[in-house]
Amino acid sequence: MTTKVQRLLGALSIMTLLSPSTVLAQTKNTEVLLETTAGNIRIALYDETPQTRDNFLKVTKMGTYDSLLVHRVIKDFMMQSGDINSKHAKPGELLGTGDYDYTTEAEFRLPQIFHRRGVVAMAREGDKENPERRSAACQFYIVWGKICDDKRLDYIQQKLDSITQGEVILTPEMREVYKTIGGTPHLDGQYTVFGEVTEGMDVVEKILKTETDKNDRPLEDIRILKASVTKDLPQAAPQKKRTTTRAVVRRNTRKK
Repeated sequence: MTTKVQRLLGALSIMTLLSPSTVLAQTKNTEVLLETTAGNIRIALYDETPQTRDNFLKVTKMGTYDSLLVHRVIKDFMMQSGDINSKHAKPGELLGTGDYDYTTEAEFRLPQIFHRRGVVAMAREGDKENPERRSAACQFYIVWGKICDDKRLDYIQQKLDSITQGEVILTPEMREVYKTIGGTPHLDGQYTVFGEVTEGMDVVEKILKTETDKNDRPLEDIRILKASVTKDLPQAAPQKKRTTTRAVVRRNTRKK
């Protein structure tokens, strides 16, 4: 990933603050725990974004995130991690380009899933290099954002109309969330949201208050000590082997 791309991006469940009629609930059967030097952050993954969910589970089990830095922090916007080059990065070293050499398909699920405060989304290459808006393999970010008024949301809608050719509409329900809870509506329909923080938003808030350098890297390293899958997908039951039975049938057939 280019530095330019990364610059573009890139305990309560927020859902409990909203009435059922405001936002449709997402199914959350899998979970990842991030143990960081600033505290623990628990993330529930959405079943509605299965490819992104499965990839995040896979790279977590690989130990990818263990010892990686939170390499990018912007107050009132988001925190970002997953740069595989950050594990042994020197102080002040420019980060944001380290990732695996594959991408995953974009999974936009508007209006049910959007960039409200507390959600987790994948970083990606910019539109010029990546017109399909495919997600990075392992770099992700946690949304904080701001509370928006109607004037701000109208302006963002105009920008979205231009960027997405009118495909992304901020519904009344979405607008109400952005006016009461906050988030980053200008990223809707452009980056895949695949989960939400269910515990540790106080940790996210603390991280967002840290001092950073001109490249938005925290001056004092904040590290993911360990990432672990605490709720996994159900494992398929092993199929019974029938080779022996078939072999016996064949032998009996030959004998006849």
